[in-house]
Amino acid sequence: MLTLLKLIQSLASTLHSEGTPTQVALGIALGAALGLTPLMSAHNLLVVAIVCVFNVSVGGAMLGWLIFTPVGFLLDPLFDALGRLLLVDTPSLQGLWTSMYNAPLVPFTNFNNTVVLGSFVSWVVLFVPIFLLARVGVERYRATWGERVRQSAAYRAISASRAYNLYKLFRP
Repeated sequence: MLTLLKLIQSLASTLHSEGTPTQVALGIALGAALGLTPLMSAHNLLVVAIVCVFNVSVGGAMLGWLIFTPVGFLLDPLFDALGRLLLVDTPSLQGLWTSMYNAPLVPFTNFNNTVVLGSFVSWVVLFVPIFLLARVGVERYRATWGERVRQSAAYRAISASRAYNLYKLFRP
């Protein structure tokens, strides 16, 4: 229950944060990589590093991860088919895959797995549309629903409570 409340609070603080819609949308688009692709892959380490190093919304990345994890599980058969098409059914790419697999560090990417390769390629193709849709969504939310949520009785009651104020004191 406490984790769910923290998640809702994180979502609200991300959408109401001082971060620009671009920062939040980039976080969501990068978090989509964590949700769409298998988590234990080398490229996800790079995504986490990008989120930590650059001025990207961490809350947005967590939100993207949360939204796209179930989508990734639902689309796994499609990712497998795409990965199989690229790895097995396209003979002209076999030389590329062989040379990449023999290169140092590339085997750690797990791109020889059809689901990993298919989901990664899908995420790369969908990165810009996810970013653009998220940016428009954050802008519209802040322009329309954001102020309504802040003025709602539930939001004011939670933000005025002693427990919430105590939580804010000890929050990093």
